Amino acid sequence: MTVTINKADIKSGGMKSFKQDDNSIILITRDDDKFYAFDGKCPHAGADLGTGLRCGNRVVCPWHHATFDSTDGSLLEPVATEGLTQYQITVSGDQLIVDTRTKIEKNNSHDKLKNTTTVVVGSGAAGFMSAHHLRNEGYGGDIVMISADDHEPYDRTLLSKAFLAEKVDEDKLKLGGKDWAKKQNIDLRLSQRVSNIDYQTKTITVEGIDDNAVNKIKADFLVVATGAEPVIPPIKGATLDGVFTLRSLDDAKTIKEVTHGKRVAIVGTGFIGMEVASALAQAGKAAQIIVIGQSHRVMSNIVSETVSNALINLHEKNGVSFEFDATVQEINSDGNGKVTGVTLKSGKKIDTDVVILGTGVAPRLEILGDINGENGAQVDARLHLKDGVFALGDIANAEGKLGRLRIEHWRVALQHGLVTAASILNDDVLDGHQVNSLKERVPFFWTMQYGKSLRYSGHAKTPDHGILMGQPNDLNYIEFYFDDEGQDSRATAASTLGRDKELVAFDALLRRGVAPTRAQLLAGFDIIAQATALS
Repeated sequence: MTVTINKADIKSGGMKSFKQDDNSIILITRDDDKFYAFDGKCPHAGADLGTGLRCGNRVVCPWHHATFDSTDGSLLEPVATEGLTQYQITVSGDQLIVDTRTKIEKNNSHDKLKNTTTVVVGSGAAGFMSAHHLRNEGYGGDIVMISADDHEPYDRTLLSKAFLAEKVDEDKLKLGGKDWAKKQNIDLRLSQRVSNIDYQTKTITVEGIDDNAVNKIKADFLVVATGAEPVIPPIKGATLDGVFTLRSLDDAKTIKEVTHGKRVAIVGTGFIGMEVASALAQAGKAAQIIVIGQSHRVMSNIVSETVSNALINLHEKNGVSFEFDATVQEINSDGNGKVTGVTLKSGKKIDTDVVILGTGVAPRLEILGDINGENGAQVDARLHLKDGVFALGDIANAEGKLGRLRIEHWRVALQHGLVTAASILNDDVLDGHQVNSLKERVPFFWTMQYGKSLRYSGHAKTPDHGILMGQPNDLNYIEFYFDDEGQDSRATAASTLGRDKELVAFDALLRRGVAPTRAQLLAGFDIIAQATALS
């Protein structure tokens, strides 16, 4: 397809997208008299990148903040795992002619570290991104991935956001697409667990294999990304038939099956509990959904009470009920071990057939042995644990832009994988671009409920010192969070529904260390103009 575009439609230092009759989008970026053309749909979820923000050489997706270089489309920041397809441009006077049949190919010779072996323990976001980015950046050695899961790497975020809601099929969950491991020449070993790590020799021992030399694998580089597992609270009856947690694809499949026509109680009001409630309500198969929370509101450690109340209203409009300020004392059963209900500490009984525990997760640290920290593996901003050994994802307590944190977010795990790949290749510049450590990256996560996406950038100790702008009940707000009430305090995080560009701008300023102060925001600070100007 050939598309003709007027040069004057794109400002220097800016970008613009052009939708085509076949629903494709072409994105044009401009720097003075230089123009660049790309596929304008974000490769992660298809957002129109032209509705995002360009900050310097960074094109930022408005939905999930995937970031691409404005001159060649290279991936600078997840949640996308690939860069943008770039097209040839022919300049004809005042017009640009883009031929989408002539892509600019980026060949990779895979000649780096050819005689080495990298072993990745774990196939979640962090492990996947490490292996994937190593191959994309020319790593030519052997990559072995050991996974306790029995499925190829998949997008765990979609389980509670879309899979349970029956909006995506299992095939759409696969990271890297069908046959990813085969295409990337990765030795993927499913349904296997690592029982021991010898740090001196960087050798792992794999369970479930006959006791011979094959069960020990020696690595030049060892990537430990074992993730987290659900926390089962000390509730009587928590192991009954009919009590479930959601962490894996198999968990999600089971929950889809057992909730049809059943009364469902969800314990926990964090974003997983709320997403599960939303997904099951959208699927419309459960007979009843009730959410039980110890607090008097939902997502209380993330957003203000006003935003929380708006989310409660959204759920109640979709048929979900709540039991607040409640602690589950016992999960009741019949004589055959089947769930019949729950008893609260107050003595109140709630009839239910299925209980889903959304009571948090804990990092899987056992494999690390004696070098565990109090809250995860203590690693630097390049994810180093020991010489040649990296710990990342949910288990990593890493140095970053906002201090040392252990964050259980999908995008953070992908960031860890990207940085780890650069660390293994011992290269601060990959594909011609500076690879920033975690000290130059900002945490980000999103929760999807009833098709509405609440997005959160940064990290705040509490939502109690915030500034709210907009109307949460209309699902149109942005809220900035501070560590105290000081007028000169800079915001450390923000959340939004419906004000995506403002959150992208905040993210850009936070990344540069110049997030707005309380006084600036109260005085009418133009965050989008400032982010664009500073970049």
